[in-house]
Amino acid sequence: ADILPAALADPNLGLYSGRLPALSMVMLNLNNPERPFFQERDVRKALLMAINRQWLVDRILDGQAILADSPIFPGTWAYYGNVEQVTYDPQAAIALLKEAGYVLPADGQVRTKDGLALSFTLLHLDDGLHTAVAQAIQQDWAGVGVQAALQPVTLEQMQSAYLAPRAYEAALVDLDLSRAHDPDPYPFWHQSESLSGQNYAQWDNRAASEYIEQARVVADTEARTRLYRNFQVIFAREIPSLLLYYPVYTYGVDLRVNNIQIAPLFDTSDRFMTISDWYLVTRRALEQTAEPGTP
Repeated sequence: ADILPAALADPNLGLYSGRLPALSMVMLNLNNPERPFFQERDVRKALLMAINRQWLVDRILDGQAILADSPIFPGTWAYYGNVEQVTYDPQAAIALLKEAGYVLPADGQVRTKDGLALSFTLLHLDDGLHTAVAQAIQQDWAGVGVQAALQPVTLEQMQSAYLAPRAYEAALVDLDLSRAHDPDPYPFWHQSESLSGQNYAQWDNRAASEYIEQARVVADTEARTRLYRNFQVIFAREIPSLLLYYPVYTYGVDLRVNNIQIAPLFDTSDRFMTISDWYLVTRRALEQTAEPGTP
């Protein structure tokens, strides 16, 4: 990413991008007793609507990401793209929060309901990218009356001190599923994983869990596709965490190389999967011979 501007300016280079097997999101602790508003679907939806995700992609990631709408990656056989879409709409987010009973006090900027303020801590990795994304989200939420205090942490702290013991409120996290060719979302979203597994959001939805349970034991791909579709519909409706974007990987190839195709990547080396189809346009040069007797 640090040499992308130079690559874009190179007139002899063609750039090709593919979706990486990663997903960035704001994970919410749905079972935190001090932040019961995370259990309200309308609050979660308002939080997502208030984030200008396209701005994050365009300005902070230099366009190197795709807006996310499912925990199952697009480009895979299990992805279902016709789920309910949540778009950036801060005014609609404000309306949702008002309908849920969260109003701005006369002397404050943070919405409250029954004395409980829409205020929480957002963890993020202590690096330039995640800090910039967290700061932008913080500003977006402030615009609708939600207060987020930012707390930078190391990767080890994020995992062992906050996510694993469920000792957090909200966290900006990246799920990296490199080489995980099967789209099984069980580890992160099944209710049985909420206490000691990787379901750090502690999402407890029986219908969604049943669909991904059945998909694990069915061999027929068409049947699994229907089960994962149903799971994704429930996920999009309930919004247990705030999906942000799928990062993409971009690489450059000399413009003289033709027929380059790139599919969604499960590893960066997958960019060479179609290399046998690449080709150069060549011309046969006629050999010139000198006339007899000429010097």
